[in-house]
Amino acid sequence: MKKTKEAINYGIDIGTHSVKLVKLKVSEEKAELLAFDAEPLQLDLSVVLKKIRERHTGMDALNIAASGQSSVIRYIDFPHMNIAELKQALKFEAQKYITFLNNEVNLDAAILKDNLPDNKMFVLLAAVKKDWLGLRMRSIEAAGLRVSTVDIDSLALVNAFNFNYASDEQLKNKAIALLNIGAAVTNLSILDGGIPQLSRDIQTAGNTFTQKLADLLHIDSKAAEALKLVPDPANEAKMTAVRESLIANLFAEVRTSFDYYESQHPLSIAKIFLSGGGSKFPGIKDALAGFLGTEIEPWDPFKNITLAPNINAEKLKDFAPQLAVAAGLALRR
Repeated sequence: MKKTKEAINYGIDIGTHSVKLVKLKVSEEKAELLAFDAEPLQLDLSVVLKKIRERHTGMDALNIAASGQSSVIRYIDFPHMNIAELKQALKFEAQKYITFLNNEVNLDAAILKDNLPDNKMFVLLAAVKKDWLGLRMRSIEAAGLRVSTVDIDSLALVNAFNFNYASDEQLKNKAIALLNIGAAVTNLSILDGGIPQLSRDIQTAGNTFTQKLADLLHIDSKAAEALKLVPDPANEAKMTAVRESLIANLFAEVRTSFDYYESQHPLSIAKIFLSGGGSKFPGIKDALAGFLGTEIEPWDPFKNITLAPNINAEKLKDFAPQLAVAAGLALRR
């Protein structure tokens, strides 16, 4: 019997507040969580990575991701061709779809559907800025590590979601949205039958709430961050006003994206799956569901992943919403 090849992968999500790690043992169709970790971000990223490396013997190559202004994702219809021809064509065609010059970015593409009418195919185009990537890789190399794969946050989320929920019969042939509320950026992706159709980064995120709360209550950011998760009854009215303002801004951005998608496709968004540290803010899920009129539920990036005996399941359950990007990165082969 042929033995299934296994790999040990490290997914590192470098956010604005912390660096999150997921270590997986991955084979063709299975994955096992061997470790997860987090370390507060410092000015010198290499110092943070060295601390994490010291706690995880054997860590060498990392899968990382870009987001926000360092990356671009586009979904486009292309004339039918094979993947080699597509990548060759991108050298000349990419400039039509991204604002960066070709020599400023690393480009890649994937064919999502190759059987569209009029001899067309549906293509995902991704670009990451070279100057951002160079700085990031220098920090990683200074920690004695190397980069194995460079992804984009939104695509890592799609990867993690599809691995864990692809067999869910209730989601077959439906359009769903992934909303990942991070500290600096909220990632939104719309999937139709598991295939991404739209991805964008929204600047309204956890830090927006923190800063508005700090300004309103005349407190520092650290105190405001603590209040987000453990509200103070004495400031309940002010916190509610800030939360409603944040949710209204986020709703407007999400609704615009939904309207655009629904104007181009026959399906409406059936459900929203929520993740990210910002998804833990008290009341945000129900408020967003009320605004959007769409069912929202948190999703588990380890739903279909076996836990090693050393994993603290209760601790993981509490921290899992913040590990979705890192899990998707660690699933990359």
